[in-house]
Amino acid sequence: MDRIDAVRLASFSAAGAGAAAGVPGTTAPFDAPSTGTLSGRMDIVFIENFVGQTIIGIDSSEQHVPQPVRMNLAIGVPAIRACTTDRIEDTINYAAVRSALHALLASHGVRLLEALAEAVARLLITEFGAHWVRVALAKPAKFDDVAAVGVQIERQRSDMPQTAAGVTGYALLGAGLIPD
Repeated sequence: MDRIDAVRLASFSAAGAGAAAGVPGTTAPFDAPSTGTLSGRMDIVFIENFVGQTIIGIDSSEQHVPQPVRMNLAIGVPAIRACTTDRIEDTINYAAVRSALHALLASHGVRLLEALAEAVARLLITEFGAHWVRVALAKPAKFDDVAAVGVQIERQRSDMPQTAAGVTGYALLGAGLIPD
């Protein structure tokens, strides 16, 4: 299985969903949110310095030629079962996330880094079962006198509108269907 079994992940955890231990209010890349909206343990799977090519930007010079974007991702999930089971199906598969990111970068159709970061967050939550994500997205070398420009966002599963799409909707398949 390439993608996380979100239904199974959700099942081991009303008590397990929550913020990671850490110093509240810090902004280190892999600290879980300190908002207090999550409770229990949260494990963080991260991908650091992912670089992909995409067309992004508002300048006409950026709208036709792919350019590099760099991502740092922190993906929060309730106490990862893979810590005890040693099975890839019980965690976030980095290779599957990497492939999904490359596909997203090839097809997103947005112009702003903010909108692309939101699309990445939505992908991680809906397709990979994340409960919380931090997405840092940057254009390295956008300007000669700046190392990078970018945006960092945090989202929780509760921030996403509930739809029947993605793996989070699989638990709802057939719900309410009554044969005539």
